[in-house]
Amino acid sequence: MPPRDRRLELVTQEAAQGPVPELDTTKAHQARVYDYWLGGKDNFPADRAAAEQAIRDFPGIRAGARAQRAFLGRAVRYLAGPAGLRQFLDIGTGIPAANNTHEVAQAVAPESRVVYVDNDPLVLAHARALMASGPKGITDYLDADVRDTAAILDRAAATLDFSRPVAVMLLAILHYIPDLDEARAIVARLVTAVPPGSYITISHCASDIDTVQMAELIRRMNEHLAEACHVGRTREVVTQFFDGLDLLEPGVVKVTRWRPGSELEASGPTSLWGGVARKP
Repeated sequence: MPPRDRRLELVTQEAAQGPVPELDTTKAHQARVYDYWLGGKDNFPADRAAAEQAIRDFPGIRAGARAQRAFLGRAVRYLAGPAGLRQFLDIGTGIPAANNTHEVAQAVAPESRVVYVDNDPLVLAHARALMASGPKGITDYLDADVRDTAAILDRAAATLDFSRPVAVMLLAILHYIPDLDEARAIVARLVTAVPPGSYITISHCASDIDTVQMAELIRRMNEHLAEACHVGRTREVVTQFFDGLDLLEPGVVKVTRWRPGSELEASGPTSLWGGVARKP
């Protein structure tokens, strides 16, 4: 059976388990474009066209996508390891790939609980089918938009104990909120909802890395994506998302330079700023 038919069958199977939003394959979606950059098969012609155009505009985008994934892994390993967290709220999950949050966290601490949040029906289908937790931990998935923080927090409370520290993951999601005040308000509401000792991890598309190329990439992506809202922001602005928090060393840096395993990893291409901070 061709890969596309398999994906649609998976969505149909999931629909039998509960309502799944309509799957529109005629317009590119950021989760499926990202899946293509990572070498995945869960994408459609519109997604591939947008992804290939991005590669032409910014040849390092595929390596940058892998760098983003590696940053997730390093951050989660720190949070589940030295930081001692056992609860993760991952908003903007994307299609399952290697080293998902629950896999990394539960490899360190098998009892870790992870709630994923995304609003793409293909992501929903794959998450339910593929993101199985280990016997000691719990993994859940919410179909919700990052803007609806009240619903996310309310439904996540069925799995996470918000009286205990939570690691909130906002990876490559805030640059899809074009209004800066709204993006700041989303982060503020999430920070307010979690207790002291919680952590916030953010990665964000940069407007001040390879400025000309990135501006063209963003313009092109907004032509192709179902929701034309991709924006870049400067390191200074991204750093402001962590106001009031204790920013971990090395601060807000290129994601390749956040505690890399080697100088080769640190020197890799990326168009993302990233950082991790603790709520005091």
